[in-house]
Amino acid sequence: MSQTTEAAAVEQPPKPRRRRVHRAWFVAAVTFVTIIGAAAFRSVPGLLIDPLHEEFDWSRGTIGAAVSVNLALYGLTAPFAAALMDRFGIRRVVAVALTLIALGSGLTVWMTAAWQLMLCWGLLVGLGSGSMALAFAATVTNRWFTTRRGLVSGILTAASASGQLIFLPLLSWIIDRHDWRPAAVTVALAALAVVPFVWLLLHDHPADVDHKPYGAVEFVPKPAPVPGAARRAVTVLFSAARTGPFWLLAGTFAICGASTNGLIQTHFIPAAHDHHMPVTAAASLLAVIGVFDVVGTIASGWFTDRFEPRRLLAVYYALRGVSLMFLPILLGPSVHPPMVFFIVFYGLDWVATVPPTLALCREQYGEDSAIVFGWVLASHQVGAALVAFLGGVARDAFGSYDVVWYASGALCAAAALMALVIRRSTPTAAPATA
Repeated sequence: MSQTTEAAAVEQPPKPRRRRVHRAWFVAAVTFVTIIGAAAFRSVPGLLIDPLHEEFDWSRGTIGAAVSVNLALYGLTAPFAAALMDRFGIRRVVAVALTLIALGSGLTVWMTAAWQLMLCWGLLVGLGSGSMALAFAATVTNRWFTTRRGLVSGILTAASASGQLIFLPLLSWIIDRHDWRPAAVTVALAALAVVPFVWLLLHDHPADVDHKPYGAVEFVPKPAPVPGAARRAVTVLFSAARTGPFWLLAGTFAICGASTNGLIQTHFIPAAHDHHMPVTAAASLLAVIGVFDVVGTIASGWFTDRFEPRRLLAVYYALRGVSLMFLPILLGPSVHPPMVFFIVFYGLDWVATVPPTLALCREQYGEDSAIVFGWVLASHQVGAALVAFLGGVARDAFGSYDVVWYASGALCAAAALMALVIRRSTPTAAPATA
């Protein structure tokens, strides 16, 4: 080789290294798919109220009570699940939770009494889905990301809506063409299908694969398992309950749950059916809510990284309240443009409240924020449970849902005011010890 050739070889600049996708995004993707699988059962309650009422002659109040047990446990399990993830790891807790969902959904096929509905649909699925609640998303976000947390929490929150988008049309078609039992089996299989992905791909901490959290400057060692998961969850609750922001966050989120999972998700389809709208059409409208929920929640995460979360919450709740006031005059036998506008608007606002609420929990409670958010989520589901039950009772008593729509609209106005008075703070709380 000549000297000229050697010099040219030496002078060639090195090829730029390909930028690899950070492992945190793969973990977020697995989490997204997992929440979609768990969301399958979240799509079922509104679809089954009328079929169960017709087959077993159970009142809507009785069926609503089973839904309320499910919703309440969904929330009350969340803070303990977050603490269990600190003790046993994310992968184990989520795999067990998916198995419980599959078991509870599958057993409903053989039920013949209302107490069995409470056990399967309420207890087992409530416990399983509660362990897959938004506290799971908060734990993954806090461990794997130090930047882009608002965006990631918005994306993971949108996973539940994506599950609704996927499963609602499918399950409504199955129920309409066949029966509600094949739909329950479909949900069980969907939950089981996700378990292998969780076990093989969902790592507990970046240190497990020798990575730094996304956006971190320094390597973060994996913390030791925290014993006494239940005790820690209760200790964190008592510590947070001594602060005013906790009650304001819990109160606003209770109203959020009342006006979404408890009201629209549970009672929209039977309310639309009361106005002679076909069940498949009403289910499709709920699926459209899921489409725009994805857009609205991810956008809300982006906004939360840039704007004051208190003001975002106030705007979200105020607009939601106004839209609910108009719903009674929009329901009818067919889908018309004003109803489509309501569906799009409500979808954009559905869980847009989650990223700013989670951001306020991080701001106020620091390292304990995932468990605190679990308790705030518990209030969300208690609110949902109350309206799921009371909505059915109101329908039995008054023959319509109108009073429920108006009352929920007024509650959303109150939530907007509550959000504005949450004080600003910097996280100073140390993690609660067991």
